[in-house]
Amino acid sequence: MTDLSHLARDGAEIRLRVTPRARRNAISVEDGVIRVHVTAPPEDGKANAAVAKLLAKSMGVAKSRLTLLRGASSRDKLFRLD
Repeated sequence: MTDLSHLARDGAEIRLRVTPRARRNAISVEDGVIRVHVTAPPEDGKANAAVAKLLAKSMGVAKSRLTLLRGASSRDKLFRLD
């Protein structure tokens, strides 16, 4: 998994692109864009919860510190670290 601990500072806004229903959970950085692949389906917030959990793990912070600002029903999401 990609280490994103350098992004773990208060008030940081993290933009990412999500692919739900992927074969495996993974995070990669391609051309400066953070791409998150989760196995969860995009229904009832399951994919958003999986993204938050995976992002928190790769940043080394608690999941409760991440807030989804934009993109609840979009592939492009914006999270803030509180």
